[in-house]
Amino acid sequence: MTPAPLLRLQGLGKAYRDTPVFDAVSLEMAPGEVVALVGDSGVGKSTLLNCIAGLDRADRGQVEIAGREVQSLDDHAAALLRREALGFVFQAFHVLPHLSVADNIALPLLLLGWRERTAIDARVAELLAEVDLAGLGPRRPRELSGGQLQRVAIARALVHRPALILADEPTGNLDPRTAQRVLDLLVGQARRHRAGCLIVTHSESAAAQADRRLRLRADGIEALR
Repeated sequence: MTPAPLLRLQGLGKAYRDTPVFDAVSLEMAPGEVVALVGDSGVGKSTLLNCIAGLDRADRGQVEIAGREVQSLDDHAAALLRREALGFVFQAFHVLPHLSVADNIALPLLLLGWRERTAIDARVAELLAEVDLAGLGPRRPRELSGGQLQRVAIARALVHRPALILADEPTGNLDPRTAQRVLDLLVGQARRHRAGCLIVTHSESAAAQADRRLRLRADGIEALR
């Protein structure tokens, strides 16, 4: 029996005032699948991620994550869905500078209501080891390199075991060698934990590691070889 899609987009369209961004976007992703989304600058790749997450509203169409329809959710319900089901990895890291590395990674757990410090510390230590940052939990972000900060961002995105990871140009600010290491980690972790992973990227090497490569156009999505 074929499992239900983790992510389903049906006829999604978005415009800002009278300016179309994209239209007729349909996509299905399975659990554990890694999909790379490419496209010209300005075609709306980041906007599409925001619509999937419920941070922005599409003008038409449907978004379903693990069977839950996102477009009809109010802001509170959409925020709860993001906390439970989604992990974000951004190009600019978005690591909070006043918190330690460990506290940055622990944030999703605290938002989900975890209160047992021993359990939180154990999960954070597990993720630090998985992203090769064991022992760096007490450090401040200013003490880390760009590649290390991106690995902190990946650990934070994965710490609550989300069903779906959304990564927006996760290697765009990194040198090629560090970018490849970070990408290997992100893809490997997603597959290990059976999380779907949608990566927006301009990098051919990043796209080549995905199970599928798709191009976002103004009139929909096309599959690439």
